[in-house]
Amino acid sequence: MSSAEEIKIEDDFIIIRIQNDSDETSHFEREVNVDLIQFHFGIKGRAKFIFNQGRYALDLREDLSLFLYNPKKELPVHLEIAPHSWAISVLISIKKFHGLFSSEADYIPFLSEENKDKKYYKDEPISPSMSIVLNQLFNFNLHPSIKNLYFKGKAYELLSLYFNRNEDPNAEQCPFLVDEENVLKIRKAKDIVIANMAEPPGLQELADQVGINLKKLKMGFKQIYGDSVYSFLFDYKMEFARKLLDSGSYNVNEVGLKIGYSTASHFIAAFKKKFGTTPKKYLMSIAVTN
Repeated sequence: MSSAEEIKIEDDFIIIRIQNDSDETSHFEREVNVDLIQFHFGIKGRAKFIFNQGRYALDLREDLSLFLYNPKKELPVHLEIAPHSWAISVLISIKKFHGLFSSEADYIPFLSEENKDKKYYKDEPISPSMSIVLNQLFNFNLHPSIKNLYFKGKAYELLSLYFNRNEDPNAEQCPFLVDEENVLKIRKAKDIVIANMAEPPGLQELADQVGINLKKLKMGFKQIYGDSVYSFLFDYKMEFARKLLDSGSYNVNEVGLKIGYSTASHFIAAFKKKFGTTPKKYLMSIAVTN
């Protein structure tokens, strides 16, 4: 199950969510105009950018960002995504970018007069505060009508944090997340509940497994993923169930069992709570549209 979703923030300003939850390597390709700056962020797992028909490659590892721009040559995106890997890409025109940061041109080397027509490449670690925003772009519980507004706000926040290199990330909101080790523990907790979605551990057991106290687990998980552990897991399970139904390889009972529902009626009720329709009606709607 691999997907790439483009969200248009404004003209010439796009976010792409790339998600490969399958056991196979997947590919994402997209033409990119020469006047677009590219930011790429490795959220989970690993990926690789392929250039010049495979003659050159750049790794995008977990917790690494890439910044690419070449005013002389198009740099189409050809991304090879390893199994169980996520990435975020941001494409923004040089004109819009200059408009955002015109007063900070002296502070940002990329915008300096001597660099304005040069190609640019930079790789840097993702800071803890950027990591929080990136994960929020994958994990949110919002009404569809405000999704684009939410993404717009997060896109601007992400760019501001990218260029804020003397930061004290989210110190007022959640001081312990300044410590990147704690962020990694929260991510590990998320991976554990996903890997064991059919029978997830209790919160205290989960906190013990990742090595933080229960209060920090609850606070940090909500800060990074925008929801409590079990609310996050519920949404994840329902999305996972929907993709299994989309595949056409499983019936309703099989899907329910795979995500931890011992009875079909409980799964049907949960699915309807999330999507407003039953799994059977959802399958029928897929058949009609296909």
